[in-house]
Amino acid sequence: MKIHQVRNATLVVEAAGRRILVDPMLGRAKSLPPFAFLKFSPRWNPLVELPSHTDRLLESLDACLITHSQAYHLRPLQHMDHLDPAAEKFLRERSLPVACPEKDAGYLKRYGLSPEWECPPWTEISFLGGTLKAVPAVHGYGWIHRLMANGVGFVLRLPQEPSLYISGDTVLTEDVRRILVEERPDIAVVAAGRAQLDIGKPLLMDLDDILEFAQLSPGIVIANHLEALNHCPVSREDLRKELEARELSNKVLIPGDGECLDFEGGGR
Repeated sequence: MKIHQVRNATLVVEAAGRRILVDPMLGRAKSLPPFAFLKFSPRWNPLVELPSHTDRLLESLDACLITHSQAYHLRPLQHMDHLDPAAEKFLRERSLPVACPEKDAGYLKRYGLSPEWECPPWTEISFLGGTLKAVPAVHGYGWIHRLMANGVGFVLRLPQEPSLYISGDTVLTEDVRRILVEERPDIAVVAAGRAQLDIGKPLLMDLDDILEFAQLSPGIVIANHLEALNHCPVSREDLRKELEARELSNKVLIPGDGECLDFEGGGR
């Protein structure tokens, strides 16, 4: 299995002869408005351009996973850091089949996308010769997660490949702990940028929860959702220092944009 960190939460996963795009935000730098105006500098998003070889990464894709895309089916509340207009156009032009939370399927169809796999929580479905399971996610601490409307994470299992858990945008919940402890994914991707709007508590795991996530994970952890959005204050270097202080740096990888992580061997 190869996991390409593209930018923010966007990944390309190569496994079992398949290529899967995850949570595409494909627009140019500064193509989206700020997500916070008061707590953080109101810079336009994304803060950085896509890696120079992104076009090659997006060739010959088989499917796209979208962990969440909308809140209350309102266009102004679309989660553009996981599906922006450039990504919508890309998916439409290629008629790329999409796996998404069951509750997002109608919204995606409205904008011309092709949700072939509508994933109810906790139901394992057939997917590209393997299986896919949606895990409930809670997108924020306190009341703010109701405004965010929540999404899912995904557990992906393909033949003769490591098992992969992509947390999606979530805080650390009992459902997340359950996946890590009971299903024991070989690789777990965690959204680590601690995003926060001008109102409410953080939308993603705080440092203590990230550290617990890493401690509970039986295998390698990949931290992403970093250094691409104006409302995500955690830097790769800050996170790296904290992991070193807790002696977890050998277990948690923090790839740069455009970096490819190569994992050998089959899954459990």
